[in-house]
Amino acid sequence: MRTDGRNCRRWRITAKTTASRLLAVALALAAGGAQAGMYRWVDGNGRVQYSDTPPTTFQSSGGVEMSKQGNVVKRTQSEAERRAEAERMAERKRIEQARQRQAQLDRALMSTYTSEAEIDLARDRALEHHKLAIKGARIRAQAVEANLKELRGRIAAVEKSGRPVGPGLKDQLVQAGRESRDLKRTVENNEEAMAKVRERYAADKARFRELTGQP
Repeated sequence: MRTDGRNCRRWRITAKTTASRLLAVALALAAGGAQAGMYRWVDGNGRVQYSDTPPTTFQSSGGVEMSKQGNVVKRTQSEAERRAEAERMAERKRIEQARQRQAQLDRALMSTYTSEAEIDLARDRALEHHKLAIKGARIRAQAVEANLKELRGRIAAVEKSGRPVGPGLKDQLVQAGRESRDLKRTVENNEEAMAKVRERYAADKARFRELTGQP
């Protein structure tokens, strides 16, 4: 009886352990079955496909991982969708940077001026430098043009006499001509700069009106 009792207890322990293991295996299989699902994607011909395993092109074509109940578990974007998303993110970033830049400019504008008259005064001061440069270039250009006229007359007289024109006279003519062209460019460059100054301050004045609510 003692021996049978021990054997009975051993049998009960073995049976209980085996049942526990079987139950764990069953639960694992059930869990695996519940998690197993299917994949849905669009193939190269535009047809919707379903499979219990993802296609080799899943990362490029994109698709949806679904549970057996048909619920979406995970969505994988296609390459085209990822590119489009990256472009949208870049555009949003560009817009935000432009907004921040404009806000910075607005703060600087409002902290610099208190009225439109101050903007006009700043514009006139910025223009004055270019006006002086143009005036100086034009005064010098008059002297250079007079020198050019005199040099051409001397060269013409030498050629009329049948004598050769000396290299020194030719060099003076070349240098005077080069200086004349440089002075003209100086005038043109400063005139273009003045136009940009007027445009910039006109934009500042218009923005100042918007920020202050003036008509």
